[in-house]
Amino acid sequence: MISYGRTVLDLADELVDAYADVFSAPPWNEDAETIRQFADRLQADVRRPGFRTAFAQSPAGVDGFATAWLTQAPLPEGRGYPQVAAQLGRDRVRDLLIGALEIDELAVRAYARGAGTGRALLGEITADAPQHRAWLLTSRLAEDTVATYHRLGWHEVPALPGTETNVVVFLSPNHPGHP
Repeated sequence: MISYGRTVLDLADELVDAYADVFSAPPWNEDAETIRQFADRLQADVRRPGFRTAFAQSPAGVDGFATAWLTQAPLPEGRGYPQVAAQLGRDRVRDLLIGALEIDELAVRAYARGAGTGRALLGEITADAPQHRAWLLTSRLAEDTVATYHRLGWHEVPALPGTETNVVVFLSPNHPGHP
């Protein structure tokens, strides 16, 4: 199911619980403060242009979710954005990311993995991406996650020489800017 804007806040507690379940485990190992920051970010993110959430539910609750919005210029200063800007350079950021749908979070609980939940969430949340332009970033240290995005047809954007970090930028399978 997909939700646009502030209506997702009705599920905020369940999304935070799913986030905590997924991202407190390895390789992420996020602590209580980082989880609290996600809860705070969600309250602000719902106001971003094009904000949407896709989520999968079962009798157990929220099995997984994805959040996304339209990337605005300039890229923000926090989180992984400075690494993205350095690795891609100003022109590729403008051409590939600005105005595209940015997948901010994708979280699938361990018990729901391997059943196509992540694929379904990505497909649903990117279905109406502008000109099929969607992107996400993840940590290179999350090897299983990187492998999953490759398996799902997402394209890794190579870093400019000498700018490689642990951040990996992926373009959606139908993004017109992938090589």
